[in-house]
Amino acid sequence: MSVLAWQFSWWARFNFTFPFENWKISLLMIPVVILVQVIIFSRFRLYRGIWRFASIPDLWNIFRASIIGALSITLICFILFRLEGIPRSILILYPFFLMFFLGGPRLGYRVWKDHSFSMNIISTNKRVLIIGAGRATEMLVREIIREGSYIPVGLLDDDENLKSFEIHGVRVLANVARVKEICEKEDIDLILISIPSANSNEMRIIVENCELTGIPIKTLPGIQDMLSHKEALSELREVSIEDLLGREKIELDWKELQKELSNKTVLVTGGGGSIGSELCFQISKLGPSKLIIFERSEFNLYKIEQALSNSPIVIEFILGDLCDLDKVEHVMSGFSPDIIFHAAAYKHVPILERDAREGIRNNIIGTKNIADSANKYKCERFILISTDKAVNPTNVLGATKRIAEQYIENIHNVSDTSFITVRFGNVLGSDGSVVPLFKEQINNGGPVTVTDPEVTRYFMTIREACQLILQASKMGKGGEIFVLDMGEPVTINYLAEQMIRLSGLVPNKDIDIEYSGLRPGEKMYEELFYKNEIIEKTSHNKILLAKHSVTDLKDLSDKISGVIDAVKEFDNDKLKALLKNLVPSSDNEKDNIISINQQKNEKSN
Repeated sequence: MSVLAWQFSWWARFNFTFPFENWKISLLMIPVVILVQVIIFSRFRLYRGIWRFASIPDLWNIFRASIIGALSITLICFILFRLEGIPRSILILYPFFLMFFLGGPRLGYRVWKDHSFSMNIISTNKRVLIIGAGRATEMLVREIIREGSYIPVGLLDDDENLKSFEIHGVRVLANVARVKEICEKEDIDLILISIPSANSNEMRIIVENCELTGIPIKTLPGIQDMLSHKEALSELREVSIEDLLGREKIELDWKELQKELSNKTVLVTGGGGSIGSELCFQISKLGPSKLIIFERSEFNLYKIEQALSNSPIVIEFILGDLCDLDKVEHVMSGFSPDIIFHAAAYKHVPILERDAREGIRNNIIGTKNIADSANKYKCERFILISTDKAVNPTNVLGATKRIAEQYIENIHNVSDTSFITVRFGNVLGSDGSVVPLFKEQINNGGPVTVTDPEVTRYFMTIREACQLILQASKMGKGGEIFVLDMGEPVTINYLAEQMIRLSGLVPNKDIDIEYSGLRPGEKMYEELFYKNEIIEKTSHNKILLAKHSVTDLKDLSDKISGVIDAVKEFDNDKLKALLKNLVPSSDNEKDNIISINQQKNEKSN
């Protein structure tokens, strides 16, 4: 190409005639031109570029290589001939011809590949409509055009200023509300949602509009899940229920959290469970000197060990039961953890109603053992993971967790350890929760079973919950009950309907929803606060502080001892009666339910 550019420069200079005397000088300089350009092209790696992926950086390298090459050739001509017989205009024309001959074929090849209009491709590729017109969409459209995997028909965006604008030739056609009309008009096969920054409320509105079309929907994940090293096209996935109920961006001070956990020995009980394992993942990235994972399930311990096998930090995997005080003492004395996250608990309401004894052993005795040991070995900080079922409990699970809360609150008053409680509602996708159950029922063709159409629950994702647990652990001084902002509750019926729709099916047409009635111990509505708790804001907008009157530790310990003694009798009804006397419950009427936002407005002043 450099020889061709050199010769074209001469021909252009002499109007495509070539005087013999100039022809001779031109030929003499060809070896010099080749040598110079080979060296410069190698320096700028022009031989390594793949034409199929030619881009702006490639053109910039061609520009620099052409200019530097022309300057080098000019210098050599001056040294050899004092530029005699070489018109100055040739040395000016040369780099432009060289840029044209180097860049033109590359760009032409890419344009040809990217805009292949083969009738076969057009007939087989899906016509897609993209929701969103931001940076992520620019990446997505560029990759779609390059790969030829879809035919981008248009964009929808609610920003009126963007109407009729184009991204790589794909026009913004209308706002999202007109998605059904546009899909019918343009014969769309697939809708792609390309708004990683959208929160759960925005996603619900978008998805509800898109569902009216009856066309399959895919989405880019939330901003926290977008991997910078991956291409947008590879990130596309089906819309999940987590997108609609748990896509809030959590702002955390990661530097402060890293300072808090850096060079500390951290123990996570129940480290193989849903919450515990996610806590372990996040803690492992914050630089502790050692992470100790305590788990009673052999299978869960195996899973978390495999998942963290490539972690650079030191991790100890301990198989054990918190009810085994000797094992707890052995672990605590051997590792002397600085911080303990107590996530171990039984949480399945109907099972614990049938076997209150095991619920008491794991949730009360296990908590007491690890808390007493943390106090004995002067652990810096102890964080209990609690549940909204501990508020006005109507079941064994809630009662045992409420007693655990009370014990942790009270032991703080006689300990140098900072004991903290973090309370929140349901997490999406946790083991034994309704989300995996509904998925299985939908995959099996239904029916989806809901206890009652009015049953309401709070939801957030496991990741969001664990991030806020870490933040609360940093904020706490000891004795606090922190309550995570779960947003507004949703009905389980809505959850079931949305999961059916997200599977491309119609509720009560393709998949039936059946109502089985409340199971023993289940509540119609969950609460996050007791009515007599004083709610205060904290420095984080997603974390509230619930202040509750503290009971006498000796009196509480005596009552717990009575329950522990009763455990030996294997009398389920007696155990449930003892729990009910220890933790009175409310009637749990709908009028008693106070949402997070109401609590903020009414009690934070």
